[in-house]
Formats: sequence, structure tokens, C-alpha cells
Amino acid sequence: MKQINKADFVTVPEDVKVEIAARRVKVTGPRGSLERDFKHVAVEMTQSGGKVHVAVWFGKRTDLACIRTVCSHIANMIKGVTKGFQFKMRSAYCHFPINVSIVDNKKCIEIRNYMGEKRIRRIRMIGDVTVETTDQKDEIVLRGTSLENVSQSAAMIQQSTAAKDKDCRIFLDGIYVSERSTIIA
Repeated sequence: MKQINKADFVTVPEDVKVEIAARRVKVTGPRGSLERDFKHVAVEMTQSGGKVHVAVWFGKRTDLACIRTVCSHIANMIKGVTKGFQFKMRSAYCHFPINVSIVDNKKCIEIRNYMGEKRIRRIRMIGDVTVETTDQKDEIVLRGTSLENVSQSAAMIQQSTAAKDKDCRIFLDGIYVSERSTIIA
């Protein structure tokens, strides 16, 4: 059954500026700006009184579900330009210690000695994501403004150290995400 009208909104903080033009959203804040295109979703977006309103007219169930998704994306963009996102990753190994080095001005990570292999794995960070080591042993931190870029960079690091052609219940060596949070708590 089609619902006549369903709407939701996202509250915009005072230090953040949101521009909406033809379902293209640009969010600018203290940590930079993010832009996202929602042309593939048939929703109506308006901005008034410090809120972004997202509405669907005569939508089916899947169309109505898109409202909350679009609002969540905009809320994540606002959180990214105000606080930023950080993922902490830890190395896990049994016999061969995994050596990690940060190169190219904190934009690339090199992984050596994974399961005793001589191959060097180089993973470039996406967008404005930076990677650095911490005082904690075998821990790296990824930081950036876009949640999608930070999580995709963490996924590329984790997948580069996945044990291929082995039983994943036995060979647990790799680099895994241990904590997700915002930079400014």
C-alpha cells in the first residue's frame, strides 16, 4: 500500500552549513567539507529553520525506507565535518610478527612479513584519510572526515591480510578493526 506522505528531518548545528541543490548535498564545517549526490533516490529535500527535511510522496515500502537512509547519510556527513571519524586497528599473529610502516606523508601503509611472506603490501588511503601508529603495540589509527572513506580504507587493510586458501577459523593472522569512534569525543 502506498503512503501519501512520509517525512523525516536532520537537525543542523549552528557551526555547520548545508547546501542542497537538486538532491546534491554539500556540508561544510570546521573540519572541511563533504559532498554527496542523492540523485538516484526519489526523495524531496528542503532546508528550513536549521533542519534538513527529507520527504517522499506516494511511496512504497522500499521508497519509505530510503528516507531514514538519506537522513543517516546526511547526519554522518555533519558528524564528519564537526568531529571526524577514527578507526583503530590491531595486528594479530601467531608465529611471524606483522611489520607495519607508514609512508607517503601518512597516506600509504606498507605491510611486511605477513605469514612469513616476502611480498610487501601497499595500501593507499582514500580521500583525506590519514594513518598513523600509536604507542600501543601493533596498533594503527585511521582518521578522516568521511565515514565511507575511513571504513573503506580499513576494509582494504583488513582484506589485504586475509588468509587465502586456508581455514579462517585456524589462521587468524591479520589486521582487524578493534574500535570505531569519533576523533573529538
